[in-house]
Amino acid sequence: MKTMNRRSAIGLGLATAAVTPLFTLAASAKIKKYGPKEGKEIAPGVRMVEVGTGNADIPAYKSIAIVDVVFQPGAHAPQSVMDNDMVCTITSGAFTIKKADREFKLKVGDMYTCAKGKTDESTNTSKEVGVHRIAVLIPA
Repeated sequence: MKTMNRRSAIGLGLATAAVTPLFTLAASAKIKKYGPKEGKEIAPGVRMVEVGTGNADIPAYKSIAIVDVVFQPGAHAPQSVMDNDMVCTITSGAFTIKKADREFKLKVGDMYTCAKGKTDESTNTSKEVGVHRIAVLIPA
């Protein structure tokens, strides 16, 4: 495993601090129920809906894009390489996430991160529509 230096730790801390209010706002707002055809299909039963964008005050990033990735029950997003650093939270459903070095389960309210260049794979293991709210950190 790659060790984290002081600069990386500070950057991750700033990114998390900047994104946390977005997720707090999302958690306090009523979660939108998406129809099966909203957004753009990225895999069978998996659609991406753009929520909004904003400027970032973190030197390494120029902006943040918020997207909801909507999974039908049992839907699977195959392994893909992340184009950007991301902070993800589960707003509905339950998921199994597979990364190159581990697999873990998440439920509503759980958060995790994805690093640019790393792989990620997700499966909605619940019987309801599942949603990942993702803050995509766009580099400066």
